[in-house]
Amino acid sequence: MTNIILCGGSGTRLWPVSRTLMPKQFVKLFDNRSLFQLTVERNAKLCDAQFIVSNAEQYFLALDQLEELPHNDTEYLLEPVGRNTAPAIALACMALDPEEIVLVTPSDHLIKNSEAYSKVIEKAQKLAFENHLVTFGITPKYAETGFGYIQAEPENDECSILNVECFKEKPNLELAKQYLEENSKLSIQNSPLKWYWNSGMFCFRAGVFLEELKKHALKIHEASKAAFENAAKEEMIRIRHDDMMVILEESIDYAVMEKSDKVKVVPSDIGWSDLGSFDALYEELDKDEAGNTLNPNHISIGSRNNLVYGNERKIATVDIEDTIIVDTGDALLISKKGSSQKVKEIVAEVRKNTELHHIHLTGHRPWGTYTVLEESDGYKIKRIVVKPGKRLSLQKHYHRNEHWIVLSGSATVTVNDKEYIVNPNESTYIKAGDIHRLENKGKLPLVIIEAQVGEYTGEDDIVRFEDDFKRMEK
Repeated sequence: MTNIILCGGSGTRLWPVSRTLMPKQFVKLFDNRSLFQLTVERNAKLCDAQFIVSNAEQYFLALDQLEELPHNDTEYLLEPVGRNTAPAIALACMALDPEEIVLVTPSDHLIKNSEAYSKVIEKAQKLAFENHLVTFGITPKYAETGFGYIQAEPENDECSILNVECFKEKPNLELAKQYLEENSKLSIQNSPLKWYWNSGMFCFRAGVFLEELKKHALKIHEASKAAFENAAKEEMIRIRHDDMMVILEESIDYAVMEKSDKVKVVPSDIGWSDLGSFDALYEELDKDEAGNTLNPNHISIGSRNNLVYGNERKIATVDIEDTIIVDTGDALLISKKGSSQKVKEIVAEVRKNTELHHIHLTGHRPWGTYTVLEESDGYKIKRIVVKPGKRLSLQKHYHRNEHWIVLSGSATVTVNDKEYIVNPNESTYIKAGDIHRLENKGKLPLVIIEAQVGEYTGEDDIVRFEDDFKRMEK
């Protein structure tokens, strides 16, 4: 069985912790593990291989985080743009043997009951062998309006496998309460539940899914097939931008699951959360005796039941209750608990005139990281760390000059047709328009301070001539 891990999405409802270039699945929220890493660890015990579908930026984040833990054989498919889950899963399935059983999982879900999870996966795998399309119905705990619902009926007396009556859109609060009340009455009668949250996890044969996609969403199937056939297939599968844009943007639910007669539901009480809001995150984090999330930087006087996130500086609260406080150094979010779903509206405002939705003060790149130490009109100061054996692209800038000061390690610097070494406590200067490159040929991280001076210091003022990470198209 192969685990297809979907890494798309930017997790805007967890802004400012989650950004486009560091989405929530890669933020280390639990015991210095990210949701992506927990997904890999959880499914590596049940699957023989994993297939990661992501964009180019998230591919490098995934590579870095996989280095920190043991994992199965891994293949990658890179999408230049996201077209939702139906095309993403189709493209991955086209790269596999049609008979292969696949377990499709998002990379940003938390599952706490590993024993129950193994059991429902085993049931799903058996159904997949019988050529069913399996989805996992999460037992609802409260009236949630942020999830889709599955209406189901039992297939057998054990009630461990259900037939799908229909899929329901995200309901309003009144309807969600009605679903929960119906379940409560059925539970009292010891009858199988009728309503389940739609988890976004699936299990089926790769070929069976593609057949159903072709039957119910022919245009998506044909466009995906053409894109896959035209893709570059060297170290990983890279879909061409123009081919991807032709594919209709559609979820697997709309394209296949709501139309197919092969769908089964496995009820799954597995300690699941999609961590789709700070309210959901609060429920999963460890807390002190006053109900505040544990944070060594938090000083509390009479404050109770708060989510306090941030390690950039001390956060002091006095007589604050039921509040969400998130500090990331370059942005501060304060919200009432129960209102955190509105964070996506904040992100819409942030997008209008800043890059705060896109990147943190520390940005992760395939060669290492950079941290913005200070920025104002006409200049920007960064701390840059280059991994051993890595180098930045051969590039130039139109609008800024750069001063590099080496703090530790040894820098190999290329400027136009010259290459030279810069050692600790030494510096060099690159004029606007010079073609240049920074490289770490050593065995220790290279750390430098970069001072940019010019009329424009945005990250998009870059022209690449050569790049080890195939980012030339950007």
